[in-house]
Amino acid sequence: MFQGMNFSPASLPPAVARLREEVRAFLAEETDWQPNSDFNAGASPAFSKRLAQRGWIGMTWPTHYGGGGKSFLERYVVTEELLAAGAPVGCHWIADRQSGPLLLKFGTEEQRHRFLPAIVAGDCFFSIGMSEPDTGSDLASIRTRAVKVDGGWCLNGSKIWTSGAHLNHYMVTLVRTAAASENRHAGLSQFIVPTRDPGVTVRGIDNLAGESDFNQVFFDDVFIADDLVVGEPGNGWAQVMSELAYERSGPERFLSAFRVLAEFVRCLQSSSDKQQRTLAGRLITHLVTLRRMSISVANMLENGEMPDTQAALIKDLGNTYERMVPELIRLQIPEQRSQALASALQECILHAPSFTLRGGTREILRGIIARGLGLR
Repeated sequence: MFQGMNFSPASLPPAVARLREEVRAFLAEETDWQPNSDFNAGASPAFSKRLAQRGWIGMTWPTHYGGGGKSFLERYVVTEELLAAGAPVGCHWIADRQSGPLLLKFGTEEQRHRFLPAIVAGDCFFSIGMSEPDTGSDLASIRTRAVKVDGGWCLNGSKIWTSGAHLNHYMVTLVRTAAASENRHAGLSQFIVPTRDPGVTVRGIDNLAGESDFNQVFFDDVFIADDLVVGEPGNGWAQVMSELAYERSGPERFLSAFRVLAEFVRCLQSSSDKQQRTLAGRLITHLVTLRRMSISVANMLENGEMPDTQAALIKDLGNTYERMVPELIRLQIPEQRSQALASALQECILHAPSFTLRGGTREILRGIIARGLGLR
């Protein structure tokens, strides 16, 4: 039965305007980094530490774990400003966005007290270990395995497209802990794997820009203590699905190309070219619509809902938009272009192929949307 999809109207409360100004003032004082056109590309432990000192990591988490006890809408404002400025958020990003919330929902008290305050302080960074070589987008077909041993598990296998693993301290890793059965989603578990363990090897994967923020990670007889298992062994699939709602709905899913659009609009201030102005209006209209949808999801999260289908739709539409921005602007570069526009466009084009891969491919997302709508 067709179920429809709801994006209830929501807006950011007026009270967050002061917070937005605080973030902008903080960013205006920052001078030791260059703006990037892809949130996944900029990573600075020092910047993350300074952000932590302002209380802008773990903002929504309970105060007894070091968090700020703030709303998802307040966090949204901080996130939006950081992304619009092209700030180097890569180090703390995953821990703040999803590893911390995962531990809050499924972790033990010992895990929460061990990891969450360190994340909030900007001292502990996480990666995600889901995708694997030769498995494509079929997450249930992963082959990384862990065998039960005395006091823990022995882990072997490999993960790929692991953002920031060369910089981060841990990765929440989905592994198979029981043989595959007719229920392909059974027998999966999540481990907190120390990336600097002697049995862990991290190899960078160069992208078109000559950077290696993606990595392949190898596990060779890595011992994982029982106290580093997240949730119940065998419940990994349900936990991962819950985790992905945080990953897919934020403004990072449509702001990766924002600097290109902003510089394009600046160049048009002295232009009367109708086609260029029409393109700018079209792209801004798309952006405003996606932002309204994303704020609606942030409001749902604030109300304790888990809008998986809406999050998948935002990511699918947002990543399509991110790919569209540099391609269309490239075809209508103003004659009086700025160096800032040329630089942002070049960087964005080189990073754009990854926009529709990370966090789930288009095909996977559209399957989730179809199931959520009762169409399959």
